[in-house]
Order: sequence, then structure tokens, then C-alpha cells
Amino acid sequence: MNLDEIYAPVKEDLKLVEAKLGDIARNDIPLLSQMLEYALLNVGKRVRPALTLLSSKFYNYDLDLLVPMAAAVELLHIGTLVHDDIIDNSATRHGKPAVYRTWGSNSALLLGDYLFSRAGSLATTTENTRVIRRFTETLMIISGGELREASTHFEPGGARDNYYKWISDKTACLFVMAAECGSVLSGCPEDQVLALKDYAQNFGLAFQIIDDILDFVGDESTLGKPVGSDLSEGAMTLPTIIYLQHNPEDPLIYKVIVERDKSLVPEAVAKIRDSGAIDECKEIAREFYGKASGSLDKLPDCDARGSLNALVAYVIERNK
Repeated sequence: MNLDEIYAPVKEDLKLVEAKLGDIARNDIPLLSQMLEYALLNVGKRVRPALTLLSSKFYNYDLDLLVPMAAAVELLHIGTLVHDDIIDNSATRHGKPAVYRTWGSNSALLLGDYLFSRAGSLATTTENTRVIRRFTETLMIISGGELREASTHFEPGGARDNYYKWISDKTACLFVMAAECGSVLSGCPEDQVLALKDYAQNFGLAFQIIDDILDFVGDESTLGKPVGSDLSEGAMTLPTIIYLQHNPEDPLIYKVIVERDKSLVPEAVAKIRDSGAIDECKEIAREFYGKASGSLDKLPDCDARGSLNALVAYVIERNK
């Protein structure tokens, strides 16, 4: 299934979310409006707002609450990307120059802050205490996770556990927020809210693992960024961790990660890509997919449940 088919139960409502993002991009501050249009419009797959809406489809589907919440989730996501690109010194995002490369780091930082604040403002319109608390906790988890990762030194024995904690904090927690807020706003019973949270956690882990695999096996034209970007930035992702666990004496990866010798990145990418590490990572992602799919068994059988299951399958097979 393609995304249009997967999003079918909420396709028309995603247009309302897109319109809300367009309204936010139109601002009476010309520079801010220009930056918002650049960052918000016509980018990404809108997976997180789709997840918010699909998680709301099982009971009371109130678009007056759900459209602002879905937009808030996307704004928070994009705000983290704007800040991440500055921290990681990333040149591109979605195939075009990163925001800070166009307007400078100071303006990009302020844009990220604006997106966080605007997202929080939208979340408060739900007037749901649990939703508002989850939103603020998610921002805290994302920020704390990045700081923890920046202060963690590579230790082969604990590298895989540290990686799972890192991607849980930076990626999966936003999927969990989307699913929890959508289901709570629709009045889901608590056992089903928990099932959707479990689904979203495992979905988010699978999503990030596939993203990290693509950094080695994708191509720049489809990824929208250079292959090997994670290695260039010194990020220790799962393919690299598994490769080092099988080849602990190989000095090449340490020279790239620790000494930051970027001239060796192409050789390191080729070594990891041609090893068994990629296949092992794919199998781990499929295990998380199985866990996510199993969580959906606790939900009413409907089109939305089918779409949630198909969404994880789509992510597992994606090439960009």
C-alpha cells in the first residue's frame, strides 16, 4: 500500500491539518513568515499528524480538538528538526538547504523556539490536562535525550542499550505523544490508550532504525541528504554499533567517530553496508514491527486499525 491508501480514513482531515499549518505560516512578520513557509509547507510525509488522527478514529472523532492537536504534533516535530540541523551541522533537510544554512543559526534557533511555543499553544486549545502534560513532557524528553547522548562516551558493551534509549527519547516519544493524545481526545478506554502507546513506541523504534539503515544503503537523491551523514556527524547508530560488535578491532570506524576524520567516511560506509550489519538491523526493525502490530489486536477492528498496521509495514519497506 502507498501512503495515500494508508491515510484513506483520515485523508480529507489531513488537508485540514495542512491548511492549519498554512495559516500558521502566514505571519505579519515578513522574515518569520518566509522561514515558516520554508520549514512547514510541502515537506515530509506527515506521519505524526496522520498517527494522531488515526489513533482518534476508534471512538469520538472530534475534529475541533484533533486538527489543532495534529498540527501541534507536526510543529513540535519540525521545531526539533530545525534545532537538530544546527546541532549536527547538517547541510540539507528534505533535499534543500537546512534552515540555518539559509538564514543563520541565530534566526533558526528562534524559529525552532517559535515552533515549540506555537505547538504548545495549539495543544492547550484542547483544554485536556493529560494532553497538555504529555506535550510538555515530550519536549522535555527530547531535549534531555539529546543532552544525554552528547555526554555519553562509546562503550561497546552498553552501546546497543544506549542507542535504544536515545532513539526512544528523540523519535519514538513523539510517536507515543501523537497516539496517546489522539486516543485520549477521542475518549478511548485506558487499556486501548496503553495499547496505542505501545504500538507507537515500537513503531517509532522501527522507524528510526530504518532511517539509520538508509543512511548507509540509500542514495542522496531519494534521502534528501548525503549518504553517511550520521557517521560524518559522529553519530553511533545501530548499523555501526552492530558492525563494531562483530569487528571490535577495526580501527577505521573509531577514526571516523572519535577522531572525526571525514575523509574516511565513504570507506566506512562501504564496509558497514557490505557487512551483515544491515541485514541484522532490518531483522531487528521487523521485530519491533511485530510488536507494534500485536498491540493493535487490542483495538476495535476497523479501517483505522488496518491503516495503523499498514503504516508500520510501509515504514519497514521505505527507501527514503
